[in-house]
Amino acid sequence: MTKRDANQYGVPALAFLGDAVYEQLVREHIVTRANMPAAKLHNEAVGYVCCEFQSSAVERIFDRLTEEEQAIYKRGRNADGITPPKHSSAQDYRRATGLECLFGYLKLAGESGRIEQIFEMILEGNGENGCD
Repeated sequence: MTKRDANQYGVPALAFLGDAVYEQLVREHIVTRANMPAAKLHNEAVGYVCCEFQSSAVERIFDRLTEEEQAIYKRGRNADGITPPKHSSAQDYRRATGLECLFGYLKLAGESGRIEQIFEMILEGNGENGCD
């Protein structure tokens, strides 16, 4: 699929796919770091997939995204109909949606190398994951 084709998808579809892509990257990262029981793996993963962590990740990587990637992110962040859960701020939830939208777009566009680069940027300098 071309980037143009991928860009035709709506924010909900891109974010839906991007959420799965991002979570798989997180799970692979955690599993390859340590072999531990599933419950502990799950607790670790939650720290990376919560919207607060994703929001802080966007702050760290936004200036390193291409103009095209920034536009896709902003399209997801600014979409209508985004309703955050009670435990999250609207700003964090919108930023997380934008990030997931970007991952979904890149997946459809066949940009797996770029997905991995962006995920590595997210992990750089992270220290402890952020949502306990």
